[in-house]
Amino acid sequence: MNYGKAIELFLVNGTAESIITAELSNWNGKAIKIPRIEVNECTREDINSPGVYFLFCKEDDGTDSVYIGESENVKERLKQHIKDYNNDKEKYYWITAVVFTGRDLNKALIRYLEDRLVQITKECKRYKVLTKNTYSNTVLKESQISVMEEFLNNIKILINTLGFKVLEPITHQLPTSQMDDEKLYFKSGSAYAEGIVTTEGFVIFAGAIINEKVSEKSLSKGAIALRNKLLASDSVKDYKTVKDILFSSSSAAVDFVAGYSLSGPRNWKNKNGITLKELENKE
Repeated sequence: MNYGKAIELFLVNGTAESIITAELSNWNGKAIKIPRIEVNECTREDINSPGVYFLFCKEDDGTDSVYIGESENVKERLKQHIKDYNNDKEKYYWITAVVFTGRDLNKALIRYLEDRLVQITKECKRYKVLTKNTYSNTVLKESQISVMEEFLNNIKILINTLGFKVLEPITHQLPTSQMDDEKLYFKSGSAYAEGIVTTEGFVIFAGAIINEKVSEKSLSKGAIALRNKLLASDSVKDYKTVKDILFSSSSAAVDFVAGYSLSGPRNWKNKNGITLKELENKE
């Protein structure tokens, strides 16, 4: 059973574009979201503490990337990142940092958190991870691991609340029976796909077979551009999806697979042949 969470967001300078702190009730940790351009002049004591941090970047092709790190003085480490970029020692340019600090964090604990956060981010496959090395063999007591895993769960909640789904899987793992009931299917000629409706849109699962032909008269320019981008990405190989792909709607998903314009609600069907439109009307 999931319980409600109380989160306090504070706009430090009165605007959402500046520093924001986020705290969960009954937790000694804190999240601080800070723009790159405000790091050097920031005088906050809480980012001079030990912690872990995310540096969010945009790649040249528009994809999202993130560097995850740890430091015993996060502010000084962020300033060093800026200096390294200015001196051509770092190639990536980050725009926003999200820092997590907490009472009683030490070097061993933040190394453990960094390693786990890198693992989770890679598993979620939403962001390209820029971090090269972590301390994967940090030795902690069983009780410390338990506390840090709870710390990680709270990081997931707060960073999602701040607008970064870096630790959020595209599809949540459901029991097999529930997944079978919610899974939807599309088939037309050689094209075939399985997918599911999510809170963010529609996800096509890895293993979908994409129609090689495309009707440029039928599809919109936006749909064609998205199709070409995905076919050229590492999510698709030889017209077969090798990763789960999130779309804004069921229609956008079916257009990608079919190569021509179709109604998603009318063409995605469950295992019993009932269309998504019929299922939604019943609900």
